[in-house]
Amino acid sequence: MHHHQVQAREVELHVAEESASISSSAVLLCHGFPAIWSSWKFQMAALAKAGYRAIAPDMRGYGKSSAPDDAEVYTPLHTVGDLVAILDALGVETATVVGHDFGASVAWNAAMMRPDRFTAVCGISVPYMAPGGEGFLAQLRASGAQDFYMFDQMAEQADQAWSDAAVTIPGAYYWTSGQAPEDTRWDPFKPSRGLLRRVLETLSTIDQTYIDEAVQEFTRTGFHGALNYYRAIDIFARHWDAFAGAKIKQPSMFLAGERDGQNRLTKPDREAMTSELLDLRSFVMLSDIGHWPQLEAAEATSKELLRFLADL
Repeated sequence: MHHHQVQAREVELHVAEESASISSSAVLLCHGFPAIWSSWKFQMAALAKAGYRAIAPDMRGYGKSSAPDDAEVYTPLHTVGDLVAILDALGVETATVVGHDFGASVAWNAAMMRPDRFTAVCGISVPYMAPGGEGFLAQLRASGAQDFYMFDQMAEQADQAWSDAAVTIPGAYYWTSGQAPEDTRWDPFKPSRGLLRRVLETLSTIDQTYIDEAVQEFTRTGFHGALNYYRAIDIFARHWDAFAGAKIKQPSMFLAGERDGQNRLTKPDREAMTSELLDLRSFVMLSDIGHWPQLEAAEATSKELLRFLADL
């Protein structure tokens, strides 16, 4: 495992990589909220063993990367630029981009905006949402769904609500995991089943070492930068008509857990996805798994990802 600090215009990004050779085919792994680069450590080891160059940054706003205060600089125009800067700094011409949660959104947008650099894409837990039109948050507001969790995440007071990482990190991972009982598991539309509840039992399906690392990092950094991804959604919507109707033409993959509360919003469906993902080669729903397939089902997730990569 090697670590770098990469300059990407106004921010510096911490990047970890694991590989047998720097000439190997590159796979760029983008984490989401509230995670850090090491949420991919199991996949990195599997990729390196299979002969790939696994690259995992702390996304801007997280970990040892810069965390600008202004939400205006957390749109896909900025985060995709970060990924391009990482490839340039590491001397990588093209890569497969993989993302989870908000990292999936970044990965899909990277494939859409820069097909010359990102030649295949895998989204985990969050499917591709083509830009343009009113946007899903505007639709939710119009429908009266004011309890949707993202509205709380966007609020200024969210920084303080999340601030005790020793409580909020284990809680968020537990309630969004497949381990949580179905009748109490996270529901993005019900505040009573939200992310910020205390854990009632030991989180046994996710590596405790990783949870400890995440608690340590968020205790140090706070959550303002990470929460800015939510605040940037409406900001990007002002500009996304330039990309209206854009489809993903590269080979693509989608993977999610069947117990993921996110599915209540996104409703993953292979046939529906093919209208936007023109070369969808893999669609996997993992039974008994929640929002964290790369951690809850590390081996199965790595296996499916390697199968997809072998077919490219």
